Amino acid sequence: MNTTTHFGPVGFSAGNGDEMKRGWGWAGALFVAGWVWTGCGSGGDTTGTEGLDIPPSEFPQAPEGDAGTPDAGTLDSGTPDEPDAGEPDSGTPDDDGGTPDSGTPDDDGGTPDGGPVEVPLPTPSAANWEFFGREAGGPRFVHGVSADASGNIWVAGGEEGLFLMKKGERTFRRYTMAEGLRPYGYMPDGSAPPGPKYLKVISVAGAWNDTVFVGYEGMPGDGALHCENNWDSNVPDPARYKSGDADRVSLRADGTLDVVHYDIFSGPNVVDAELRGREKLCNIWRIAYDAKTNSVWFGANHGFARGDADYRGDPTCNGQFHCWGVEEHSHPGINAYIYTNPTADRAQYGEDRSRWRVQPALLTDAYWGLGVRPDGDVWVGGANRTTRYFYGTVANDFWEGQTRTESRAYAWNRIDIWKDAVGEENYSRPEQRTDDLVSGIAVVGTSAWVGSFGHGLAELNDSGQVVRTLKNELAAPHVASVAADPANGSIWAGHSWGGGLSRVRGGSVSHYGLSVLGRELSSMRVPDIQVDRSGPRRRMLVAFQGATLSDGTVMPGTIGIYSGD
Repeated sequence: MNTTTHFGPVGFSAGNGDEMKRGWGWAGALFVAGWVWTGCGSGGDTTGTEGLDIPPSEFPQAPEGDAGTPDAGTLDSGTPDEPDAGEPDSGTPDDDGGTPDSGTPDDDGGTPDGGPVEVPLPTPSAANWEFFGREAGGPRFVHGVSADASGNIWVAGGEEGLFLMKKGERTFRRYTMAEGLRPYGYMPDGSAPPGPKYLKVISVAGAWNDTVFVGYEGMPGDGALHCENNWDSNVPDPARYKSGDADRVSLRADGTLDVVHYDIFSGPNVVDAELRGREKLCNIWRIAYDAKTNSVWFGANHGFARGDADYRGDPTCNGQFHCWGVEEHSHPGINAYIYTNPTADRAQYGEDRSRWRVQPALLTDAYWGLGVRPDGDVWVGGANRTTRYFYGTVANDFWEGQTRTESRAYAWNRIDIWKDAVGEENYSRPEQRTDDLVSGIAVVGTSAWVGSFGHGLAELNDSGQVVRTLKNELAAPHVASVAADPANGSIWAGHSWGGGLSRVRGGSVSHYGLSVLGRELSSMRVPDIQVDRSGPRRRMLVAFQGATLSDGTVMPGTIGIYSGD
């Protein structure tokens, strides 16, 4: 876990491990990890144009921060954990549903070699469903599933790599760094960074025929060793700060891969307040492809970015505009307070948190929500706020979109879906916040359906106003993924802590739980739901992640494919 805190906007720093373990008073108290940053710039705030982190001759940057990502949890003999009312966990989601260690990965990228004993997983027999798991050569843990325009199914398999089931086949083939995956960027001269390499595929999004975009998690580590922190630390290590990011992966006719890497960073002299360059985004939680604007959107730790979908790559570009292939980054961050020493204050004041000491920070992290609108704008949601990122409607100008998300005049576009007691203009304390914890966004017509790891579902209208919320109507309040069904406009929601799936159709909600999925699958986290539109009839693709049981054995993940109404 991260043990160093950089506070803004005043620009001083303090390290406190207890603060990082406990986060900032998350509503719903999910298992969450958090980092706080003054960030990419050297001061200011996000209330005016002076606070934007965009290229030279535009504006300098704002202080920035992280607000944590939910842990996948650990299952006890196949039964989902109940959400804890206590304190957040200290790590990001790991393959086994637990917390990654902070050690240095092996040179082979941490690929499991044998691993723990796996529990046999019975295959459910349900009308209109097919399931593909380990018996079909799938990964132990499933982080995401998608289909390209050819109908090939691709699976984000964590440390085991990327998996492919070609159209018409019923078994998976596996791809790792040995086959060309590149979960790390380039040094200025185009060479690979020295040191060990870490492979963990955590997201995937289908594109045109035989092509997908693949997102990686950066090398794990605490404090200065974390991939987000390392560039700005006193122990910079290219193996860490160049880890993660994303690839475009295309399948050749002979079964090999053509891979282009998106090195999501800014090079020297690109951003005014960070002339040496910046390396912040490394964990790519979600990816969305938009053919209309030729864009690939990356939802990540700390912020989000855009890439040119047909970028051909340039290893020696070093993050310069003429050869970059990406535009990074933006975020609807808010200025607020965080606790500075909760351990000491708890001992002195008990649970009267209004007396705990605080310091200011700008909160931004965990952009799991990406929903592309028909007009090329994008709904983006994170741990604290959601924004309509104006892109297609402003002539595909990423930096104008940033202005309309981060500047003072657009405070209305930093949308607080599950309302805090105090608005951003007054610097809320942790106990005054109800963090949104967005897990996914699906667009249907003029509506955006937003899932939350803690609060269920919310429907936003075209202006970003909350039309309705659903929580008790769902199989569980903890939503880990959301997808819109093109067959009928219904909304699919996958749950985190048991319950399987909920489906919203108009004013009714149906559930796919124990009777359809069986005990094992209905207890698993559902981290991703996507749509295969390649055939005459759409197919809903559902990722059941898998989990580690209390005795250390593994209940492996499965891909579910639904083709019914």
